[in-house]
Amino acid sequence: MSKVSWRPGTMIYPVPAVIVTVGADPAEWNPLTIAWTGTVCSDPAMCYISVREERHSFPILMRTMEFTINLTTAEMARATDWVGVRSGQDYDKWAETGLIPLPGEKVASPTIEQSPLSIECRVKSVTKLGSHHLFLAEVLNVRADDRWIDPATGKFDLEAAGLMAYAHGQYHALGELLGTFGFSVRKKK
Repeated sequence: MSKVSWRPGTMIYPVPAVIVTVGADPAEWNPLTIAWTGTVCSDPAMCYISVREERHSFPILMRTMEFTINLTTAEMARATDWVGVRSGQDYDKWAETGLIPLPGEKVASPTIEQSPLSIECRVKSVTKLGSHHLFLAEVLNVRADDRWIDPATGKFDLEAAGLMAYAHGQYHALGELLGTFGFSVRKKK
């Protein structure tokens, strides 16, 4: 096997396909699809999103400095795509997709009822990177749909929730469990 040089625009894939919600009040609440997101620190819990300046939600984010990351599922694939390719300036994305906004608990931006896990965030810093601005944020609250909490372990059951990811312009359902942290070195009983 040999490796060949490939396009510089090729990124690290797959990535989560999330719906980020922004807005200080219901009149301006807006969902947008984001693929550039992730965890950057566990203590304190911090994450990031990257957003293009021309997005309708960008000035709302800059003013409020809060957002909510809503994980998406295979059942939410159409809505996730739709809110990513249509502008909140031209459409009521809530009405068009059937997504249901719920007031945030720690931030003004809403969560999405259909999302299995919503992460409420407050922006700590904004960095202009080029095509995107990176919003580094502290996690203030995590809301999980109790249907996906395993009663035996108390953990969020990613496989049962049916989360999806994004790679090279395509949405993918996440697959089967391959192991748990440390399984490669765990002593056999």
